[in-house]
Parts: sequence; structure tokens; C-alpha cells
Amino acid sequence: MFFPIADTPKPPGRPYVTWGLMAINIAVFLLISFPATRASVDLTDPLLLEYLRSLGLYGRVSAQEVLTHLSAHDLLVFKYGFRPAAASLPTLLSSLFLHGGLMHLAGNMMFLYIFGNNVEYRLGHWRYLLVYLGCGVAATLFFTLFSLRSHIPLIGASGAIFGVLGCYFLWFPKNRVRCLIFLFPFVVTTILLPARLLLGFYLLIDNLLPFIVSGTQGSGIAHGAHIGGFLAGLGVAWGGNHYRQLFPQRPASESRRRHTPLESLRRICPAINQANLDQAAHCYFSLNSREERQQVATADLLAVGNYLLAQERNQEALILFRRLIAERPRDVDLAQAYLGGGQAMVKNPRYLTSAYHYFLAAIDLSSDEELIARARAYLRSIEEGGPFTL
Repeated sequence: MFFPIADTPKPPGRPYVTWGLMAINIAVFLLISFPATRASVDLTDPLLLEYLRSLGLYGRVSAQEVLTHLSAHDLLVFKYGFRPAAASLPTLLSSLFLHGGLMHLAGNMMFLYIFGNNVEYRLGHWRYLLVYLGCGVAATLFFTLFSLRSHIPLIGASGAIFGVLGCYFLWFPKNRVRCLIFLFPFVVTTILLPARLLLGFYLLIDNLLPFIVSGTQGSGIAHGAHIGGFLAGLGVAWGGNHYRQLFPQRPASESRRRHTPLESLRRICPAINQANLDQAAHCYFSLNSREERQQVATADLLAVGNYLLAQERNQEALILFRRLIAERPRDVDLAQAYLGGGQAMVKNPRYLTSAYHYFLAAIDLSSDEELIARARAYLRSIEEGGPFTL
């Protein structure tokens, strides 16, 4: 068997919403769900009778039988899980934060941790949260279409997480996932797999085929919700791409091209003369605060960075490009910074893996065919062992 444990490349910034969602799910399990599995059911709880009737248990049921087979967790799930035959708006959301056991929770959180950060970076924190919850609701409703009369509660974050996977599948086709191959004691190792291959496997083999064979019955796994969430995520990603084509996010870049090169740096460092890139580099590295560096136009920084590359001052160039990526994660010219950062690292054998990830990021972020071709040429050179004379 194999398990995904990490993806590459990682985006800049911190995925606060992903971490927050993980924290909420874990807290609900540790503080509410798990203690409820250890608690006996309250025989005076009015919900108990409704629970028994929903299961088709009529007539006299002894207290001993109830105590033997039920726990307070069963009633908790029955109350806050989503039941298609007794659907309600609150349970559409509450069901997304309940889990049936530790392995259920661990599997969901692992996938959210690995794949959530790139999607959160692409969407932004608040839009990512709305997409996560919206995909969770869509997954639940899709599942409901095939089990309208079911009283069995649907719980778990996997529908929402499969929505995240759907976005990831469309937006990050070049990313790779490190997987643990575990055939103890014969084979224990890790390999890198294309993200689309891994996600396609989980969708088709682990979900679509079981759903076709068994439908919503028998397995105890809501394959239909997984499929519905994934389709919802694909729809969000496609819509996002379509929206960007209708309203290209390029006005800031076009505005910068109307300015004389190094104009923004010259305003901060008056000693800089026209196209004096050496002095411009010295000035930039003398800026100690992020606020000062933010006043420098991205076009100027790219010009200085490319100058440093041409002078083989690779360490300085790498510092500049890394700062640009970290401090301007949504800049329209971010792909050029990733390309420059990769070029600054590629001749150092210790940095080849990082350089490879930077070139992948440049390809994913760019719509410039020339830039993409250059990044791909570097990738081929790394895979073939050099030389790097591009």
C-alpha cells in the first residue's frame, strides 16, 4: 500500500485557513466525539426513540440491549450528521466536522494538510474557506440524490476535501506528491508521483468504481460524496480560470512597463543613474524594512535580479528573488521570480531539488509560452544531469 505524505512545490506564505480547519476538526473529535464514544446513552433522551424508529426498531427494546450496542456518540452523529430523509440546513455544515473514528479523521486531515496549502494560496484565505464549505455542501447534496430516503447520517470532511482535490487537480498539473510505499518488511521507501496520477487513482479506483458497483449501500464509505465534492472542485477551478480569461489580471504589470527602468528605485535612492544596475542592487540590499522594499516596482526588482544572474552573483540574485516571492505572493509577475530563483540555484548541486521545484512553479503560474519553454528546458537539463548553459 502507499500513502501520500507531501507535495512539491510548496507555495509561499502560511495556510492559516487550512490549519484552522484542521484544528477545528481535531478539536471536535478530541473534545466532543471521542468522549461521547466512552459515554453510555441516556435512556431518557427523546432522540433515542427517534433513532430507534429510524432504524426500523419498533416495539419493546430492553435497556440492556440499548446499553450494549449504543453509545452517546451514536445519538450525537444522529443529531448532527446529515440524514437525507430528514435534511436540514444546520446539519449540512455540522456534518462536515464530525468523524467516525481516529483513522477517519487522520486520513482526512492528511489529505487536507498535503493539498490544501496550494489551493488556499491560489484562492486567498476567505475565498478558500467559502470554496471548502461550498464543496462540502455540494458533495453532501450530490450524495443525497442517490439516497433520498436514507436515515443513515453522513459525516466527515472528505466531501469538502475532495473539492479541494478537484481544484488542485486542475490548477497544479505539474506538481508531484511524495508517497510512502509500505510493504513491510520487504519494501519501505518513498517515491515521487505526478499529482494528477495520484488524484486520478483515488478518484477512479477508490471511489468511482466502488460507487458504480455498490452504489450507496454496503461499504460504509460515502463514495458519492467524494465524487460530488471532486466535481464541485473541478467546477470552481474551471470557473476561476474562465473568469481570469475574461478579466485578465495584468493591468499592474502593463502600468509598470510605461515607467523608465529603475524609476521606483531611483525615487528611494537618488544616487542611482539611468540603468546603473550595480548601484541599484547595492541600494536594494541596503533597504532594511519590508515597507521600503514594497515601494520598489516588481519590474525594477526583476531587472536587478537578472543583472545579478548575468554577473554570476547567484547568491545575491537568489536572496532578491526569494524576497520578491515571499513579500509579493500575488504579484502578476511571480512566475518570472520563480524562474530567476531557479536559475540562481541550478548551478549549485545542493540546490538542484529546490531549483526543480522553482521551475515547476514558474510553469504553473505563467501563461507566457517563452518563459514556460525556458523553464522546461531547465527541467530537462536537471533530469539529464546538466550542463546548465541556457
